[in-house]
Amino acid sequence: MTTPAITAATALGIPFEVITHGPVASVEEAAAAQGVEVRDLVKTLVVRRAEGEYLFVLVPGDRSISWPKLRTLLGVNRLSMPDAATAKDATGYERGTITPFGAAKPWPVIADERTRGRTVSLGAGERGLGLRVPADEAVAALGGTFADVTE
Repeated sequence: MTTPAITAATALGIPFEVITHGPVASVEEAAAAQGVEVRDLVKTLVVRRAEGEYLFVLVPGDRSISWPKLRTLLGVNRLSMPDAATAKDATGYERGTITPFGAAKPWPVIADERTRGRTVSLGAGERGLGLRVPADEAVAALGGTFADVTE
């Protein structure tokens, strides 16, 4: 089995495990299906910084983006979440499958600092698939940074 995300993770040379699971309706169900703690099921959110300019924010499953923290970090007054069609155009992935691996463009990656030092599960570009990766190696391979961006 291969997806653009799996191909990209392989090319980056980071260790990973592909996790398969059935349909899920919540972060809690997805974590249980993948056998991980909710905090280690990391949501990849695409955030619009400006017209045609996006970034990926990696958020632990038990947390949400802190918009004030993220705006301060980026030095901007306004950020937004694109609609589903725009997110797919920007990333190549549908909501619920978005991952920085193999995305349509290599948008900047900001990972919440709480993922540092942990093994986390990210989307693998298709429903029912996850990539379990060491967060530090994945963020480094993606050229990302860690910061306190959630609450």
